[in-house]
Amino acid sequence: MAKVEYSEGTWRKSSYSGGGNDCVEVALFTGHVGVRDSKNPDAGALSVSPSGWRGLLHAVGRN
Repeated sequence: MAKVEYSEGTWRKSSYSGGGNDCVEVALFTGHVGVRDSKNPDAGALSVSPSGWRGLLHAVGRN
């Protein structure tokens, strides 16, 4: 798998975050979804498959 340049993504916070930095940010990339901590975006990101992301959203009731 090629190294992902997460800095090139368009990151967005959930509308449920309340405007603070205590949430996660999500960016869509070709073939995967990036997830990172909004308080420390330079610490890296977790990469999950689109089906894994949909499963997580379904599990927390945000589908």
